[in-house]
Amino acid sequence: MLGDAQTYNTDFTLSKLTANYVIFALLKPRDLKMTDSRKRPYSSVVVDGLEKAAARAMLHAVGFSSEDFQKPQIGIASTWSNLTPCNMHINDLAEAAAIGIEDQQSKAITFNTITVSDGISMGSPGMRYSLVSREVIADSIETVVAGQGFDGFVAIGGCDKNMPGCAMAMARLNRPSIFVYGGTIQPGKDRRDVISVFEAVGQYASGNLSEIDLKEIEATAIPGPGSCGGMYTANTMASAIEALGLSLPNSSAQEAISDNKRRDSQAAGEAVVKLVEQDIKPSDILSREAFENAITVTIALEGSTNAVLHLLAIAHAADIPLTIDDFSRIGKQVPVLADMRPAGQYSMSELIQIGGIQPLMKTLLEAGLLHGHCLTVTGKTLAENLADVAPYPTDQQVIRPMTNPIKKDSHLVILRGNLAPEGAVAKITGHEGLQFTGTAKCFKGEEAALEAILAGSVVAGDVIVIRYEGPKGGPGMREMLSPTSALNGRGLSADVALITDGRFSGGSHGFVIGHITPEAFLGGPIALIKDGDNIIIDAQEQTITVELDPKELVKRRVAWIRPDPYTERGVLAKYAKLVSSASLGAVTD
Repeated sequence: MLGDAQTYNTDFTLSKLTANYVIFALLKPRDLKMTDSRKRPYSSVVVDGLEKAAARAMLHAVGFSSEDFQKPQIGIASTWSNLTPCNMHINDLAEAAAIGIEDQQSKAITFNTITVSDGISMGSPGMRYSLVSREVIADSIETVVAGQGFDGFVAIGGCDKNMPGCAMAMARLNRPSIFVYGGTIQPGKDRRDVISVFEAVGQYASGNLSEIDLKEIEATAIPGPGSCGGMYTANTMASAIEALGLSLPNSSAQEAISDNKRRDSQAAGEAVVKLVEQDIKPSDILSREAFENAITVTIALEGSTNAVLHLLAIAHAADIPLTIDDFSRIGKQVPVLADMRPAGQYSMSELIQIGGIQPLMKTLLEAGLLHGHCLTVTGKTLAENLADVAPYPTDQQVIRPMTNPIKKDSHLVILRGNLAPEGAVAKITGHEGLQFTGTAKCFKGEEAALEAILAGSVVAGDVIVIRYEGPKGGPGMREMLSPTSALNGRGLSADVALITDGRFSGGSHGFVIGHITPEAFLGGPIALIKDGDNIIIDAQEQTITVELDPKELVKRRVAWIRPDPYTERGVLAKYAKLVSSASLGAVTD
């Protein structure tokens, strides 16, 4: 076998080369095969046998010993970057995962993928790349893991699109794998978070906050590493992925900077090796019932509307039939129990203090709302994982009891009607009311709407229509956090509705409806609305309609002219050509 190759001797003579060649020639190929390649079904193809000497030589250079070729190779997909607090600490967690892997006599190999910070790009053209990054992340993990022949992998994500991107790659590759959530941020001064800053901008515009106070909030809202601290998209997706069974128990409910999160990462490294040994793959875990569990937990936590988009995409990658109507079906029976931001009071750190999401999941299981038989990455079923979980403290206020829910059914409401014949997603928490009727005030793109809100030209009774922000038309389906935060800052969230073919941040709240399909760029009805049209939104009847004669809609459709695409070059152009409807998860494959 090849020895450890750390240095090279320039006197390496022809006679030594000849001797080594003779040794290799005398060995049969089976003698060069490593022990028990069944536990290394992918890496053995890459590194076993005489003909793979060059591959081994390359790996010697990056620190492999001869013994390492006999071990399962476990990749660690790190989404580290220092461009956002969500991901700035991920490499520390990757190092902990590597320790766990190598403690189990396997070889850890860390590689990177990208991230785009929603919080930084929000309200700018850069936000067009956010949802696109989900596909790039999934594609890049798939490319490296399959290209390098890893036998399993750990994927660590800390920002909104990292997490579904990691889970999509896990489903596509179908190799033993575990997801690790990077963890939530600690609260800022006076329990502030990033949404506090967005809403402070609206307060400043309305004259209710001074510039000095705005700058003070800006400087103190984000204290360090971790994902945005409410039940926004990051914490929603971390919880949903745990409910799917793809991460270890309570991985979703740990602060980014904590001993618990580092232990979680190391434990994930240890666990993925056991998954390789037992040949437990995502296809053994990602059943239809597992997705129903994820939807149930998302609803109980009053999670982000983005969960609809991302769970559809993960299910597509896993080849599991899931539709937006499944959210409506399940939502009729599942109550909202978490009094968490943005609509509620509490942060993820406060949920962590009372035990995380495991006691909530046990409550839902005991109520018959979860499928306990579903397998998880622990090698045990969901019910087995929850068997010894203690209930929440009796004096806590974060999670309501089943007998006193915030809302008796789902806050995620799928609407249809002549304005959204293929569906739309509403986030109706009950705080906004269940119906809204108003007159349309139409804008092409987010910037125009935000300018009008800050200028005071949006008034009570308006239905703000932001269009040409869909997956193809945006492209990239930007989040409308800046407009909704400005409305909240100006005190209009109860008196104004906002509808869009774009989407919303998990931090948005108010009477907001997104994911309207077909989108405006495809000539959907949202492209045909005019200022002053009467729009009726009814969450109880699950309808969204514009009061127009069908003949008038046909007439407007004939006269409609599609605008030029945002760009005809680069990743956005490729994305716009490939991407599907939001009602199908906005997938590109």
